[in-house]
Amino acid sequence: MSIGDQSDMLSRLKRLVPAGWFGDTNPIRDALLWGYAQALAWGYTLYLYAQAQTRIKSASDGWLDLIGLDFFGNNLIRYTSQTDSSYRNRILINIFRERATRRGMEQVLFDLTGRHPIIVEPAKPDDCGCLGVTLGLGVSGPIGSTSCPYQAFVTVYRPSGSGGANWPGLRTNAFGLGVASGLIPQAQLFSEVSDADIVAAIEATKAYGTTVWYRITN
Repeated sequence: MSIGDQSDMLSRLKRLVPAGWFGDTNPIRDALLWGYAQALAWGYTLYLYAQAQTRIKSASDGWLDLIGLDFFGNNLIRYTSQTDSSYRNRILINIFRERATRRGMEQVLFDLTGRHPIIVEPAKPDDCGCLGVTLGLGVSGPIGSTSCPYQAFVTVYRPSGSGGANWPGLRTNAFGLGVASGLIPQAQLFSEVSDADIVAAIEATKAYGTTVWYRITN
């Protein structure tokens, strides 16, 4: 017997019945109270479930989706078939994410794609270097310019997919012709991260009043 289950509720109800009314052993009374105890146990289970939905770390199902909508609108929708635990981690990461900084933008793009972006600020010598010191004629590299303040050029790489690597072809007899499982799963060919997700991440982390020129490549 555990707190709130049917047996526990039955014992609680029996303690409320005045002593001597029905005797110590009364199967008719117990059968009637057993039915009430079942309803009370269900209500207690519902109470525990509702209580869990009031906190991000314990919320589940559609309530976790509602929490994501409350904090981020349509910018952090649950992926197809994504588990509660995975989606909860995404919500917590984005709530406490560093924003409006270069490091914050780099981190969110890495978390999204699994690949580090290249960020170049033309007015930042650390990014562009200088001729004769970190760069030379005939050597490729970014050229700085103080005429481009508060601007940055960002190269974002799409997530690396395994594609058809290590997936046997139909003619290898690994699956045989006409077997549906011989086709490469769609999830293996297409990433869950779209270009729109990448652009939204840049917009969410760029500082107000700055201009970010970006390109998305494989």
